[in-house]
Amino acid sequence: MSISLEDQYDKIYRYCYFKVNSKEKAEDLTQETFLKYFSQTSYINRGKPLAYLYTIAKNLCIDYYRKNKEEEIYQVVTEHEEITIFETNYVIKQAVSTLPEDLQELLLLRFANDLGINEIANIMGVSRFSVYRKLNTALGRLKIILREEDFT
Repeated sequence: MSISLEDQYDKIYRYCYFKVNSKEKAEDLTQETFLKYFSQTSYINRGKPLAYLYTIAKNLCIDYYRKNKEEEIYQVVTEHEEITIFETNYVIKQAVSTLPEDLQELLLLRFANDLGINEIANIMGVSRFSVYRKLNTALGRLKIILREEDFT
């Protein structure tokens, strides 16, 4: 499978943004991901380039948190409609944050980055069956959490 790296840039950015919650940091981490990817010329022509990109991005996000344990984010929301969207996204993000890290990452890859099951299986290094099972588990847990919050 040949991937277009231009198509992957936005997906890697969204992945990093989800992990660090900062537009500027996500942009920096995305740039660094691609720089590291291209600096490893021995890997580019073999293996699974998409999985390699996500692995680099994941490790850079981990390093970011090791260096910056606390970061405050402020968002100004002015219109009622934007507040509702913000609250909805906040509730969902809080619900997702209660899940184990692997299920959070799975939901991010599947829904935020719109990756297919095969691609996710390659990135996470598990079988397709395992991806389906974990996805169903994650969605089931989210339904329970959101019902408890009277969200559904």
